[in-house]
Amino acid sequence: MKNKTTRFSDNISIRNKKASFHYLLIEKLEVGIVLQGSEIKSIREGKVSIQEAHCVVIGGEVFVRSLNIAIYKESSIYNHEPTRERKLLLSKKEIERFRVKSEEKGLTIIPTKLYITKKGIAKMEIALARGKKLHDKREIMKKKAHNREIRIIKSI
Repeated sequence: MKNKTTRFSDNISIRNKKASFHYLLIEKLEVGIVLQGSEIKSIREGKVSIQEAHCVVIGGEVFVRSLNIAIYKESSIYNHEPTRERKLLLSKKEIERFRVKSEEKGLTIIPTKLYITKKGIAKMEIALARGKKLHDKREIMKKKAHNREIRIIKSI
């Protein structure tokens, strides 16, 4: 028997790296996501972008918008739409809690991480977030630059 080598990675974890820079993350939650067959294959290849994505509550359900999952090239003509709305799987209590909080001024729901579990299930981490002001971002950049300088001096 030949060993099959796959081009899919075992541990896929796509992070929204700019989320913590642009937003103050208040509350995080792990949720499931409804996908089509070709979408899960693209995720396993790591061809996903969650930088532009955000979540909305519509009619008692939560959807993620602008999540870009690239088209799977080896799929048939029945491939998926790359930026379609995808339903997130939450309990009714969680949906209501996030809906009430997201209606507050300045709060939004954003995806922070998309990953595959050991069982092969796609999960997404979403966060209730408040946008940071420009001066807050500048302070963070100053602190990072200062810490970088200190590390360089200590290493010398």
